Amino acid sequence: MKTVCQVCIHHCNLEPGQRGLCGARENIEGVIQCRNYGQITSLALDPIEKKPLRLFYPGRKILSVGSFGCNLKCPFCQNYRISMDRKGEGSVYLSPRELAEKALACQREENIGVAFTYNEPLIGWEYVRDTAAFLKKYGMETVLVTNGMASLDILEELLPWVDAMNIDLKGFQQSWYERLGGDLETVKAFIARAAECCHVELTTLVVPGENDTVGEMAREAQWIASVDSEIPLHITRFFPRYHMQDREATNVAHIYRLAGIAEKYLKHVYVGNC
Repeated sequence: MKTVCQVCIHHCNLEPGQRGLCGARENIEGVIQCRNYGQITSLALDPIEKKPLRLFYPGRKILSVGSFGCNLKCPFCQNYRISMDRKGEGSVYLSPRELAEKALACQREENIGVAFTYNEPLIGWEYVRDTAAFLKKYGMETVLVTNGMASLDILEELLPWVDAMNIDLKGFQQSWYERLGGDLETVKAFIARAAECCHVELTTLVVPGENDTVGEMAREAQWIASVDSEIPLHITRFFPRYHMQDREATNVAHIYRLAGIAEKYLKHVYVGNC
C-alpha cells in the first residue's frame, strides 16, 4: 500500500518499492525505511571551522561523514556527486558503533566527535541518532550540517543527541526556496527551535542575481537577530558548479558589503571562500 514519508515537507506518497525525492527513503512493505543507513560515501578528519563552526571548539578537528541523497535540488551544489546520487554506488557500510569508534580513535588528533555533512543528514536521521548515542557514551560531540528542511518532529527526535548545527539559510525569499525545492518558513521554524537547545551557526551562500541584494541581507539578519543576535552567520561566496555555470563567482567586495549590513544586527558575522 502507499505510505507517506513524514520526514520533510515533500511528504512523498510512495508505492511499495518506491523511493522518495531524496533518494534515500523507501516504502518497504508499507513502512518508510532509510535506505542509506550507514552507507558511507565520504569520511575525512576536518578542522571544525570547515563545517563552518567558528564558536564551537575552535581550533579542534571533527570526523566528517557523508552518505548519499538530498531533499533539495540546488543547481549550484558542490557535492552533487553524492547529494544527487540515488544508489549509493561505491558506499561502504559502517555501523553506528563502528563510526563512533573511528571517531574515538581520532581523539589523539584533536578530534571532538562526528559531523554529519556532505549530503543532507536528516534524510537518514535514524543513523545520526543511533551513532550519537554511542558518541555520548564516549564523551564526544555530534554535529549536523543541514539544510534544515525536516519536520519539527524529526528535529525533536534528534535534539537530545545533537550538540551543534550549521544550518543553511539559503536566502530570505520564498520564491528562491521554491526554485531549490524547499520552503523558507520550514527552515526558519527549524532554526528557531534548534537554537533553543544546541549551538547553532548559519550559512548563506550568496548567488549573483538570486539572493544577493542589500535589502534581502538586511531582512535576513534582522530575523536572525529576533531569534538570537549571538547566532553566528557565515556569508559565503558562490562559485560556478553543477547546473549553475552560467555566471561568475560572487564579487568579493560585495560579500564584504553584505557582511557589513549583517553586522548592524548580528554580533558574529564571518566571510568565507574569499
